[in-house]
Amino acid sequence: MQSSTPAARTGRPRSAAADAAILEATRQALVELGWSKLTLGDVATRAGVAKTTLYRRWAGKNELVVDAVAELFDELELPDRGTLAADIEGVVLQFAAILARPEAKSGLMAVVAEATRDDALRERIRASIVERQKRLVLEGRARATARGELPPETDPEGSARITDLIFDMVAGAVVHRTLVSAHPADEEWVRSFTRVLLLGLAGAAGSL
Repeated sequence: MQSSTPAARTGRPRSAAADAAILEATRQALVELGWSKLTLGDVATRAGVAKTTLYRRWAGKNELVVDAVAELFDELELPDRGTLAADIEGVVLQFAAILARPEAKSGLMAVVAEATRDDALRERIRASIVERQKRLVLEGRARATARGELPPETDPEGSARITDLIFDMVAGAVVHRTLVSAHPADEEWVRSFTRVLLLGLAGAAGSL
């Protein structure tokens, strides 16, 4: 008779400290070596772990760099400044500051370029960065609704489309501004961008 108890996992459990060291070492290597010269062997040496430790966690360089960059964006928080406009300005300034960091700039541009010919990598970027950071849009909309700044959401499908659109507008504008045009996303630009975004959001909310 077979036991219904799940089989015990074999091997050592993952170490959060080792993961953190590996991701930090990856970001350092991106800055110092660039995408083309970065190797898992170099990352392992910098992190003080065996190369096999990396391969147990990541299939290759693409996946490792995506996770290293995604960890940076996980630092984003939506501040509570009292109004939706002020909240948006706060998180956009944070986003721009992260993109200005050499490790974020090098890593994001590299994986996006690689993803143009790698569907699996594109999906990992979507899951690890895009979908995770949509939490900020959902939190901002919920907070603004509670304050009475936005009407209650009555159409879940329409609301999901608006969430996607808001994220695309913010991420696209800030990435283009900082990494493509190479202009500063300073407070003046962020205020102007936020006004335009809110005008569009007011119209979109009215159509739901």
